[in-house]
Amino acid sequence: MAESAVGVNWGTISLHRLKPSTVVDLLKDNKISKVKIFDTDPVVLRALIGSGIQVMVGVPNEMLASLSSSAAASDSWVRQNVTAYMGKGGVDIRYIAVGNEPFLTSYSGQFQSYVVPALLNLQQSLARVNLASYIKLVVPCNADAYESSLPSQGAFRPELMQIMTQIVSFLNSNGSPFVVNIYPFLSLYGNSDFPQDYAFFDGTTHAVTDGANVYTNAFDGNLDTLVAALTKLGYGQMPIVIGEVGWPTDGAIGANLTAARAFNQGLINRVLGNKGTPLRPGVPPADIYLFSLLDEGAKSILPGNFERHWGIFSFDGQAKYPLNLGLGNRLLKNARDVQYFPSRWCVANPSRDLSNVENHMQLACGMADCTTLNYGGSCNGIGAKGNISYAFNSYYQLQNQNVRSCNFNGLGMVTFLDPSVGECRFLVGVSETSSSSHPYSRWVIFWFLLSLGIGVFLV
Repeated sequence: MAESAVGVNWGTISLHRLKPSTVVDLLKDNKISKVKIFDTDPVVLRALIGSGIQVMVGVPNEMLASLSSSAAASDSWVRQNVTAYMGKGGVDIRYIAVGNEPFLTSYSGQFQSYVVPALLNLQQSLARVNLASYIKLVVPCNADAYESSLPSQGAFRPELMQIMTQIVSFLNSNGSPFVVNIYPFLSLYGNSDFPQDYAFFDGTTHAVTDGANVYTNAFDGNLDTLVAALTKLGYGQMPIVIGEVGWPTDGAIGANLTAARAFNQGLINRVLGNKGTPLRPGVPPADIYLFSLLDEGAKSILPGNFERHWGIFSFDGQAKYPLNLGLGNRLLKNARDVQYFPSRWCVANPSRDLSNVENHMQLACGMADCTTLNYGGSCNGIGAKGNISYAFNSYYQLQNQNVRSCNFNGLGMVTFLDPSVGECRFLVGVSETSSSSHPYSRWVIFWFLLSLGIGVFLV
């Protein structure tokens, strides 16, 4: 087996989106050789041309139905999103993720019937352009695809047994790994009885004993549950890639810089140290893809406010904490040549009565990201006036520091003094963001403002 590598997930659901070329330089400067993206964004793929970085592209779940039902649609997808970027000096696409956690229990089986036919069609499409042996098809699964009280008893969910048997057989016959997403943080977040030290890698007072095997961390226990499930299907030696794993730095109790650094560094050291697990001693995952490269301020917060804070870098490509990716003594390097707006912020006007600020707060936080203000967030303790200023500033930066977007009927004012307090950082936007990269259309914002009866200038 080739030596394990540490890659990253590069998500782009951002309010302040760095130029893709800046992000590719960031990857190269940090010698990150593998990246996973969730779609086939042409701007992102063009930036990866000639980079030498190995890429996993994604087929969104919503496209599985059309790719499963039509060989022509599959051929067209491969032509537009794969062969168009490959060739000498092009993008080095190594994997296509067919769906993203398509068997999540919360999806109630809506994508289940499409996955295998889409796999088969895409494999034939790759074969027709002589890429079937170079590009591997995979199906990233959430760890909820399998279950067990003890790792050695792991099995896929009963309703998935048939389809998993087909998928694993397909993966095996084509030399593809099984890709799984594992999140000890979510186990800790969702279960008040979950022992905190079991989520990390420094030993635990709550070890799990499974026959002769002793598990001292949730990651190993989860991974071996999958190994046992694969063994039950007759594929106990199948290579496993961790498609997503990480720890958020904000937005919830337990989501902070110290915990994120401890988890990610412990994981990297363990994987690159070839420790393996009790069921696979000395055989770590083939690769791991940290989740994630950058914070994504426009992600859905349905799972929790922490969803916008998984990055090892902040939205502007600045390292949040020292992290060694296994490259000697090197720590993370920041993005270069990031173009910021001027150092100015929008804050609550101290000379105005702020008692009627609620609608303005609703506007600002409906458009910008205010998740750090909530319980467990890094800005949770800055007081009512601080909350107003944080919301105003977040919206002001999103509107490219247009002076009229700091009006809020006279309740806001522009300041040149950084209002950040302790770990609560008031951001300054990046001017590299093009208006087209905002995930909201101007008309949606316009009608939202009208519905609130607020006339704030939009750039």
